[in-house]
Amino acid sequence: MARGIDGEQWIFSRRTKTNVKSHIPLLPEALQIIGRYKDHPLCESRGLVLPVPSNQKMNDYLKEIAMICGIDKILTSHVARHTFATTVTLQNGVPIESVSKMLGHKNIRTTQIYAKILDTKVSEDMQALKGRLSKRSGTEG
Repeated sequence: MARGIDGEQWIFSRRTKTNVKSHIPLLPEALQIIGRYKDHPLCESRGLVLPVPSNQKMNDYLKEIAMICGIDKILTSHVARHTFATTVTLQNGVPIESVSKMLGHKNIRTTQIYAKILDTKVSEDMQALKGRLSKRSGTEG
């Protein structure tokens, strides 16, 4: 973690698969979780943000959490990444170019695969546009 261009906390990393830089500004909820582990021995000794020794172990923990919570879906770090891209960012109006950069994609077409499932977002955007246009013309739509 380091200070980003805006003075806020960001995670700066390189995607292993693509070797592309990934810069992610942290939301307050993420900072709270990270704060809980700042003095954890594994974090301190290995310079980690969270005390997870490997992706495989993270997936084991996610599987355990799903079982405890009664979630039928198999949770993995890939599912978490997909949820971040779709539910957290794209569905909340973050431009696809920003999401692509945060995910460390080399090509925006890769990110567009995530966006294809977001017909609800398209519908919401068009409803908002319809509302703005009707206000300008003085009609209700």
